[in-house]
Amino acid sequence: MSTIEKSTFAFLKNIAKNNNRDWFTENKPHYQTALANFKSFMETVINQVSFHDEIEGNKAKVFRIYRDVRFSKDKTPYKTNFSAGMQRATKLRRGGYYISIQPNNTFVGGGFFQPEKEDLKRIRQDIAANAQELRNIIADENFQALFGNMDGQQLKTAPRDFPKDHPDIDLLRYKSFIVRRPFTDKEVVAENFADEVVRTYQGMRPFFDYMTEVLTTDGNGEVIV
Repeated sequence: MSTIEKSTFAFLKNIAKNNNRDWFTENKPHYQTALANFKSFMETVINQVSFHDEIEGNKAKVFRIYRDVRFSKDKTPYKTNFSAGMQRATKLRRGGYYISIQPNNTFVGGGFFQPEKEDLKRIRQDIAANAQELRNIIADENFQALFGNMDGQQLKTAPRDFPKDHPDIDLLRYKSFIVRRPFTDKEVVAENFADEVVRTYQGMRPFFDYMTEVLTTDGNGEVIV
């Protein structure tokens, strides 16, 4: 079983202090070692996740450390975290898993980030008709222990075609439907971190199953995929 090495954290701390191309070029071997450790850790996670879910391609997408600075005021060239995402396989398994490793800011998350227009409309329609199922999922003891409340971008007012005084306006305002669990640096380098990551992903399943049912059926409950 792979773990996150303390040396990987050391690299991320150092690049945060020395975010420039000269330092990175000089320390590229350290970057490659840290990246290899993160990729190995993700292979461990994927292997464990495969026992309870099906992941597209059975692999994680590890995101590049190079920042796209074309439209950003922040011109530092490198990210200061390692991150990866996994998409659930087939149209009958909706939702994606995510992880970001960063000193003092590690979290494991997942959900539906900026869903397509029609998907967002369908989710809102279901919430407007009966939000209790989603509220029950969010209020569940295990969900609360892992994630607290649902996260994600929200509108400042009611979405189009929905009244401002709708009793579930707090849920209807969401534009993304995200859950996330933070971890301390000590927890990240612990031997059981991979187990905790997988347990966190498992804790998302009732949330994912609800969204999958919504997004694969019409307003009458008929399957549309």
